[in-house]
Amino acid sequence: MTDQRPSSPTPAHAHELSPRTQVVAAGRPPREPGASLNPPVTFTSTYVADGPINYARVGNPTWTPFEEAVGGLEGGEALLYSSGMAAVAAVLALVPVGGVVVAPAAAYNGVVVSLTEAAGAGRLEVRWVDVGDTAGVRAALPGADLLWLESPTNPLLDVADLAGLTAAAHEVGALVAVDNTFATPLLQRPLEDGADVVVHSATKYLSGHSDVVLGLAVTAADDRGRDLRARLARHRTLGGAIAGPMEAWLALRGLRTLSLRVERACDNAAELARRLADHPRISRVRYPGWGAIVSVEVAGATDGVEEAEALAAGTLIWSNSTSLGGVESQLERRRRQPGEPEAVPVNLVRMSVGVEDVDDLWRDLEQSLAALG
Repeated sequence: MTDQRPSSPTPAHAHELSPRTQVVAAGRPPREPGASLNPPVTFTSTYVADGPINYARVGNPTWTPFEEAVGGLEGGEALLYSSGMAAVAAVLALVPVGGVVVAPAAAYNGVVVSLTEAAGAGRLEVRWVDVGDTAGVRAALPGADLLWLESPTNPLLDVADLAGLTAAAHEVGALVAVDNTFATPLLQRPLEDGADVVVHSATKYLSGHSDVVLGLAVTAADDRGRDLRARLARHRTLGGAIAGPMEAWLALRGLRTLSLRVERACDNAAELARRLADHPRISRVRYPGWGAIVSVEVAGATDGVEEAEALAAGTLIWSNSTSLGGVESQLERRRRQPGEPEAVPVNLVRMSVGVEDVDDLWRDLEQSLAALG
């Protein structure tokens, strides 16, 4: 089975365009008289023989514009999956049986649980690290097959030295995968730092409207990257982790406003982080100085769990829900989720800052904090 897909046109000077323009211009149909400005949705399970796609599990024309748009933004070539975890599973499958993975001890819990269960089954060995401790990560690398990074991490928002750690991993022959969901390619492009694979939960910022579940893996546009892409594509085809065409179309539509959404959300997050730092009911603000996620630790009579839950449940504009990256602001106490790493404080509330008016968001937080007593 091969990765068969039709190609959609890209402007000849696309590499010269600002990412703000790319999110709007990429993945459009040819500009012909009477042509649609947007790509159509193709609903089919079957194709007539001898064309570019032989079966729906191998490809769909609706996937291609979104893959090309995100691949261009990341500076590589993208593969669309049914979810972010499907993309994660494909990347982890690159590790040989008995191989070694170096990964953050406090990362997205789906990744932590997957690695923990694989290690428990004897499929691989995991070396847990603090990605903010560059020397500690370097010390864990000898003999590794894969270095898995998040930067910022979810939900502690630790920042890794991507370029330095990638170079160190390559020195010992390890692949490097970076989850770029939080940063988006507008704020960070890990392939430029030498990463082998970039992963996204496209459910989050890329689609941006909390209405689809999708994932992506992006590899470099060179021979080595294309070899990895072929292996990832085979895993997608054989595993059947394929995206629905309607979800792919919605995600591309959402991508058109990525620049505007990220810019506004980042501005809001920076301002809220500043205000929260002075609030007496907040014992710690975790914010790396960029991005649209802020994590706070809520002060309480004992461990702050009750107060953190009350803060999240008491807001009127903010949604108490377990996702992020949408236009709406969301918050939750992360340790309420099964599998959340113990390195995450029990009173930590992760806040995905949306695009609403920042003063409305602040007043909503203030009233919920004030209700704590």
